[in-house]
Amino acid sequence: MFTAEVRFYLQIAPVIGAAGLRVPTCYRAEQGDDGTLLELEDLSGWQPGADPAAAAAVLGTMHRRWAGEAAGRWPWLRPIGAAVDLVELLYGQTWPRLAERGDLPAALAAFGALMVGRVTDAEYAIAGAGPLTLVHGDAQARNMRTGPGGEVALLDWEDVSAAPGALDLAWLLTASTDPARWDEVIAAYGATGDGTRVADTAGAIARALPAVMVQGLLSMADEPPGSSGALSWIGRLNQALRRLS
Repeated sequence: MFTAEVRFYLQIAPVIGAAGLRVPTCYRAEQGDDGTLLELEDLSGWQPGADPAAAAAVLGTMHRRWAGEAAGRWPWLRPIGAAVDLVELLYGQTWPRLAERGDLPAALAAFGALMVGRVTDAEYAIAGAGPLTLVHGDAQARNMRTGPGGEVALLDWEDVSAAPGALDLAWLLTASTDPARWDEVIAAYGATGDGTRVADTAGAIARALPAVMVQGLLSMADEPPGSSGALSWIGRLNQALRRLS
C-alpha cells in the first residue's frame, strides 16, 4: 500500500494534477530498504470531508479521463481481486460477531450471511461494471478535503487501483452519503466533464455493491451496537441493499 502511494505521487499525481484534479502537492516521495517516505502539502486548514455530490463530480471526471488507459500506462496499479483471499478470511471471521449483535435489520442480516464464502466472487464481479480506469480505491469523505473556494482534494492514495469507476462511486455512496441523496450524487457523477452520462450507471453500481457492502459491514464491526456510527452504517447499507433489490 505504501509503495503504491509513493508511486502514485511520483508518476500519477503530476499527470492528473496537470489535468485539473486536486491532490496534495508532493515535496518528497522516496522508497528504500528502510521503508517509504512522503512529504506532502499540509491541507489541515481545509475543511475535512467534501459534499458527496461535489466529490462524485470530481470522481466522474477522473474516471472518464483515464478509462481504458490507466492500466496500460501504470501497469503496477492494484488489479481487481488483489488480496481478496485475506478479505474473504477476515469477513468469515468477523461475520459471526456481527450476526450476534442483534442490531442488523433482517434483510441486511440475511445478505451478510449470504456473503460468507462469496466475497471472492463478489470482488471479481466488479470487472463487469465497466472499463478499467484510475480509481482512488477508498473514496470516502474522510479521505477528502474542501478548500475555501469549494475545491475538493483527494487524499490517501494507498489503495489506488485499476478498476471500473463504479467501485469508487459505490463506496462513496455506501461509506459517506446520506441515503436521501443517493440519486443526486449519482446524477452529479454522470453529468460532469464533457456533459455525457455514464452508461447504465445504476447497473454498474449494482455490480460493485456486494463487494462494497462487505467492506461496509467490516467497517461497521468497529462501531458499538446502537452508536451513531453503527446506525449510520445500517442506514446506508440498507439503501445499498434496496438498490440491489
